[in-house]
Amino acid sequence: MDAAGGWIPDVLGEEFERLTLPLGSDAEGEVVATLVRALPDAVPWWRIRRRAASLADVDVLYVHGWSDYFFQKRLARFWTSRGARFFALDLRKYGRSLRPGQTPGFITDLAEYDTDIAAALDARGAADGRRLVLLGHSTGGLVLSLWAARHPGRAAAVILNSPWLEFQLGAARPAIAPVVELQARWWPMDAAPQVDLGFYTRAQNEVADPLDPMEIDLAWRPVQSMTVHAAWLHAVLQGHRAVAAGLDIEAPVCVLLSARTAVPRRWSDELTRADSVLVVDEIARAALKLGSSVTIERIDGALHDVFLSRHEAREEAYARLDRWVAGWALSRRRPGTSRGGRSQATS
Repeated sequence: MDAAGGWIPDVLGEEFERLTLPLGSDAEGEVVATLVRALPDAVPWWRIRRRAASLADVDVLYVHGWSDYFFQKRLARFWTSRGARFFALDLRKYGRSLRPGQTPGFITDLAEYDTDIAAALDARGAADGRRLVLLGHSTGGLVLSLWAARHPGRAAAVILNSPWLEFQLGAARPAIAPVVELQARWWPMDAAPQVDLGFYTRAQNEVADPLDPMEIDLAWRPVQSMTVHAAWLHAVLQGHRAVAAGLDIEAPVCVLLSARTAVPRRWSDELTRADSVLVVDEIARAALKLGSSVTIERIDGALHDVFLSRHEAREEAYARLDRWVAGWALSRRRPGTSRGGRSQATS
């Protein structure tokens, strides 16, 4: 808990601070979210002109995926080195926000995260005239996509890292959803069988980049994913159904994905060069339902989290992100561009 209710040093070291965001309580006790902010390096006076950065009016809000939390220092530096303010949100009952006795990650409606996101946006500090970029990974990508659709005009751009936009057996979702809904109604805490054998974690360790080291707290990001409960799965499937129906996000969207999927039935080197969590072709198709301006970047050799891939794929992921962000930033400066990023007709 933050000692005086303010920003305190974060577990990631001197570059980061965190703030606890009280959200009331539920049947499991106190509920909080945690906002992490990056502290950019001081810029020497002789470099200020050179780094009068293109994203100086941008705030980035990052949301993690399932069985996860924020720990990616380099991702934060990508944004702060370009002048943006970077914030990451550990949602309720995840990571820094998990309290003793709570069911990790449990929620019954993804819209409940609107409260977490609102608290995070309020805690940024002065935000008038600043552009908001939403950056979400996996389930966090689904959460932010739904939020952007429910809050038109708030986000200037949406960037998704392997977002969980469709069930792994997408064609079977309509048949599975009623069964899961029944379970969620009568047995909300029913647990699905554990099918994660730890291969995704092993793949990340196999390809870890010594030039971009990461320290991961296994209590917050276990080797095998957290228990999946019926009510939580029902909430996710409802989100998938909304995406399939079309979200009409006004802001331009960039989706970064691996080029291929590898099914993790047993360990093989293929799992170090592919997404072993999602069916990426299904995600690419679902992404086209997000809005009218969607860019899909397929990265050869990438893992589920493209920024945790082997060195070559990781560098390619950052290069693709840089290219898209640079183009977006330039397009925003042109006259006749709407808040959502669409060109306005001129007479």
